[in-house]
Amino acid sequence: MHGNKELDALLEKGYESFAANGIRELVGMLDENRELALEFDPIADDYANHPEKPISDMLKKISVISKKYNVNEYSLDLLLVINGLPYIHKKFKDKGLSDDVFYETMDDIRCKTRECIECKGVIGTFVAEWYDRFFKGTCFGFGRFQYETAQFSDPDFTLSCGKTVKTGDRYINMHIPSRGIPLTDGIRFASYRKAYEYFAPLFDDGIVIFGCHSWLLYDKHNEFLPECMNIRKFLSDFELVYSVETEEFGDIWRVFGRYADLPYDQLPRDTKLRDAYAKWLSAGNKSGVGMGLFAFDGEKIIR
Repeated sequence: MHGNKELDALLEKGYESFAANGIRELVGMLDENRELALEFDPIADDYANHPEKPISDMLKKISVISKKYNVNEYSLDLLLVINGLPYIHKKFKDKGLSDDVFYETMDDIRCKTRECIECKGVIGTFVAEWYDRFFKGTCFGFGRFQYETAQFSDPDFTLSCGKTVKTGDRYINMHIPSRGIPLTDGIRFASYRKAYEYFAPLFDDGIVIFGCHSWLLYDKHNEFLPECMNIRKFLSDFELVYSVETEEFGDIWRVFGRYADLPYDQLPRDTKLRDAYAKWLSAGNKSGVGMGLFAFDGEKIIR
């Protein structure tokens, strides 16, 4: 299954022409290279029909094919995801989710393709394992963020509203795709409200616990990022379970893209975020990550 209506619809939703044309060329490559398609298609179809299988097993097989036919592995990984779009769409429908939610969720492909172009210089994805949750139908995009159920694995934590989240309790884990949409108050809370409508039935008291583990929740952002930045506003939504310094900035590519490997004093400073981080890192400071929670009643965060 090379071309599909879901892909056609996605490519009309905000893709840069270079990325859209590159994806179409990849799909066309399978149509033109019969031998490659005969080896690739059974793997892609097998995973789409049996998403309970580890995606890592499929990616290992694709790696072998990429070397055999001298096709970039990241590009073939992206084709694995594209092949699965009709299957994922059906899974979303079976869960009662609208087409809007499906396409909002699958906008992740645009984000990951853009990241691959920026960081690796090719049309593809270098984080194909991430899509396992979409094939399994466990992660959904509601507005700006993506959400999935998770179990709290840290020691019991009591929020300021008095509600205690115990080890093993369910909460709704959030992800922040690089969609290029500012994290303004209106955009953040519109997403929380949409997610609340879907996940509220899972919580007996109607209070949904949202959580996030991310470099964005590093508490020292309040020290070196400008106060006006939306990252600080996003951080303020959460009560931090922890925030820790890391020896290596594993997410530096999210800030600096293709320049991530440069010495700190040579990092570009063409945005407020890049400028603040370049100054912070050049001064010998470390980066970090945080884990936070908040309680939401459908309209507001409860403190």
